[in-house]
Amino acid sequence: MPVPVRLDRQLISDASLAPLADKVEVGERLSFDDGVALFKSSDITGIGHLADSVNRAKHGDRVMFAANQHINPTNICILRKTCVFCSYARLPKEDGAYRYTMEQIWEEAATANSTLTREFHIVGGLDMKAGLAYYQEMFRGLKERHPQVHIKALTAVEIAHIARIEKMSVRDTLIALHEAGLDTMPGGGAEVFSPGVRATIADKKLSGEEYIAVHREAHSLGIRSNCTMLYGHVETYEDRIAHLAMLRDLQDETGGYLAYIPLAYHPDHNELGETLHRTGTATSGFDDLKNLAVGRLFLDNVEHIKSHWIMVTPFVSQISLHFGVNDLEGTVVREKIYHEAGAHTAQAMTLDQILRLIRGAKKVPVERDSFYRVLRTFDDDPTLTSPRNELTAA
Repeated sequence: MPVPVRLDRQLISDASLAPLADKVEVGERLSFDDGVALFKSSDITGIGHLADSVNRAKHGDRVMFAANQHINPTNICILRKTCVFCSYARLPKEDGAYRYTMEQIWEEAATANSTLTREFHIVGGLDMKAGLAYYQEMFRGLKERHPQVHIKALTAVEIAHIARIEKMSVRDTLIALHEAGLDTMPGGGAEVFSPGVRATIADKKLSGEEYIAVHREAHSLGIRSNCTMLYGHVETYEDRIAHLAMLRDLQDETGGYLAYIPLAYHPDHNELGETLHRTGTATSGFDDLKNLAVGRLFLDNVEHIKSHWIMVTPFVSQISLHFGVNDLEGTVVREKIYHEAGAHTAQAMTLDQILRLIRGAKKVPVERDSFYRVLRTFDDDPTLTSPRNELTAA
């Protein structure tokens, strides 16, 4: 929830932000209009100061990261022709289509033991041949081979797809997957909840209300999740804040969200980018920083704001650590989805690289588990690549 902070008003040049600063200073929740005003303002320094002040009050100078590994088991997707922003999906017989066998999953996951991976992040397409049994076998096999690794898997859209093809309720599907080894859920698939936006970019996908309903059901079962928003395509500022308001409302209700991650739209190799004449033109660093800062200020009940360095570059992610961000996407190992959409960043980051990035922002690196419990804290010695102290998670 909102916390009172101390502000340096000289760092805020836009007079229209003064009423918002008054609210932030006393820990008062921002309104819908306040959120829109933040997006409309060009005072990026002032917005950053507001978000950084709130973040420091909550987390001090600590920046968290996870030793995680992305696994994308299939890119076959029944929404291939209707999600026009997606560069990853393929039809079953299309060039580049794939579905991993279990042996391929085990092979890709095998590096977890040598890289000290603590989390598998598993998402893919809506594949008619990847139903409940496919994921149950996958999760059980991963738990058997890597019992120390947390499984964060399947977006709300994937959960609803599995429930539909198995003719099961979402609740029963979640229970079955949880029993097989699913620990938490990622936040992908949200895009922007506005019906008009969804009709343009993802006509057949779950509605915003249906997405929220899946997360509500998961939270009721004790399955926590992340939340996201895909920005930088056809949405308005009002659409963005309406989306964040729905996330904030569910968090008030359930408290089940662990982190918020704004996701930057990449226009390469997809129909939407060609339609908008945006191929080769991704979001600006200005808008990337603003989305992270507004997330920190408006989502006052979501404890952690994460920057996804693969999407916005490590350089913008580093700057974002002074714009309200306290969590950084981790080691990843091999990322496919956003690289299909034109991401020019690396597919992975080593521990040393993450430590240098965080320390370069004059922050203290903290490795966490998937529930944001501290595993080890690194001090500010730039020559240190291992922790001076290891904290046992409560």
